[in-house]
Parts: sequence; C-alpha cells; structure tokens
Amino acid sequence: MPNVTANGIQIEYDTFGDKSSPTILLIIGIGTQLIAWDEPLCKKLADSGLYVIRFDNRDVGLSTKIEEAGIPDINGAIGNLMMGKQIDAPYSLDDMADDAVGLLDALGIEKAHICGMSMGAAIAQTVAIRHPKRLLSLMPVYGTTGNPELPQAKPEAMQALIGPPPETPEEGIDRFMDTFKIFTGPGFPFDEEWHLEFAKKTVNRSFYPVGLGRQMLAIMAHGNRKPALAAVSVPTFVFHGSEDPIVPVEGGKDTAEAVPGAELMIIEGMGHDMPKLGGAWDQITDKMIEFTNKIVS
Repeated sequence: MPNVTANGIQIEYDTFGDKSSPTILLIIGIGTQLIAWDEPLCKKLADSGLYVIRFDNRDVGLSTKIEEAGIPDINGAIGNLMMGKQIDAPYSLDDMADDAVGLLDALGIEKAHICGMSMGAAIAQTVAIRHPKRLLSLMPVYGTTGNPELPQAKPEAMQALIGPPPETPEEGIDRFMDTFKIFTGPGFPFDEEWHLEFAKKTVNRSFYPVGLGRQMLAIMAHGNRKPALAAVSVPTFVFHGSEDPIVPVEGGKDTAEAVPGAELMIIEGMGHDMPKLGGAWDQITDKMIEFTNKIVS
C-alpha cells in the first residue's frame, strides 16, 4: 500500500475506484487498522461511483507511531476526568483531523465525503468543525458528540478497551474476539469465521496495542463537540445501532440533533459493529450510496 508524509507524520493509505470520481474518505476507529473498512465494502462504494480512500490513523497499523509519548496512564486519565482535571494527552483529535486533511492535501483532493466509524466519527466531526470547506458531506457511524451528559458505555464494553494491552499477537487475537463478541448487538449473528480471519490479518499486518491507549487519551481530552457542531452546514447523515454497548444510541441521536438538518438512521439490534450477516452492512452502505449520490461535488 502507498504512503505519504502529511501533517508531520507518515500516513499509510489505500484507494479504490476512479480518482476523477467524488472522494469518500473513510476514517477508522480506535486501535483499528484501515483494513477494518472491509475490502468488499470499499469496492461496493467504488462501484457506485465514489473514489474511496481508507487509511491508518497515527499510532496504529503502518502509519507513524508516537513512541516518544510512552505508555499511557489510562486509569490516571479516567481519575482526572472524573475530578474535572485536565488530561495530559500526547496529541488530540484536532491533530488526527489535521492528519486526515493532510492526506487529502497530499493526494490533491479539495473536498470529500467524510465518513468516520466510532473514534473515526469523532475525527470526522472534528474535520467538519476545523476544516468546513473540505467536506462534501459528513457521515458519522456509531459516534458521539463528547457531550458529558450522555449515557456512558457499559462497564464490560469499556473494560474491553481499557484493560491491560495484550503482550503477544496470540493474546491480541483472543482480545479482539472477546471484544467484538461484547460489541456485537443482539439483533445480528456474530460472524465467528470472518472475525477470526480479520483478527489474524490485523496482528500479522501490525501488532502495536499501546497505540490504542494513546488514542484513548486523545478522545478523553477532546471534550464536548456539540456546541461547535451547530455550525456544521454540510449534508450530514448519522448511523447508529440501537444496542451499542460502547457508544450508546443517545450519542448518535445527540449528533443528529447537534448538526442542523442532519438525518439519522438507527438500526435496530445493531451494536458497535457493522455486521455482514443479517443485513446491517448492506443497510448502511446502500444508504451511504443513496445519500452521496444526491450531493453535487
């Protein structure tokens, strides 16, 4: 896969489709590599007439690792957050949003549909806030505004993210499987074979669990985006699962409420995933294609 230097770091990326087509930039979630945007999903979007870009965020996959930041103290940060103290993060979601725009700059792309999943949804929102002229549309998938008044993650789901990082690739595969069994919503079957194959591909491509903790600090330090989202004027479509255990559905509702004119799709029974079995995957991608096709680039 190719890479570029942008915003002071190296960013690994991949593309599908014709570069002369309208661009959709896919931003992945915490601790997750670009391959989590499944290749058939990317090809489906490309076949619909979009130029698809997926990339590794900083501190994950094959993009630059912020190793000088050291081992993050997640429990200490949670304690500071509960006491209303400032969180010391090595970088912010602002930096990660600037990474995404830097990638567009390096590829000579002026505007794009910006779609983010989970942490990627928060980064996509931040792109819309910081770089409003670079968006054709905004599409957050199971994201939230950072509003502290919203319901919090279920304890078992949060523990899956903030527990001690796995020490070996084998432990990483086991952790991945355990985590996504927790994240999968009750309305859709868990695709054991697909998730196991994906977990193996992930650790074989890059095993760097410490990066997840530093990304977590960036999320925790960013605060409430809801007031700033009121100024977002691009077409916005919000996707969320009704049974999301890590970002409760109220996060999606709050996002749609915050952005003027935003549309909202709640998929009943879906958790913090995009299930290939049972139809949720197609519901989301079909709506993305329908939504983007209406927008003049």
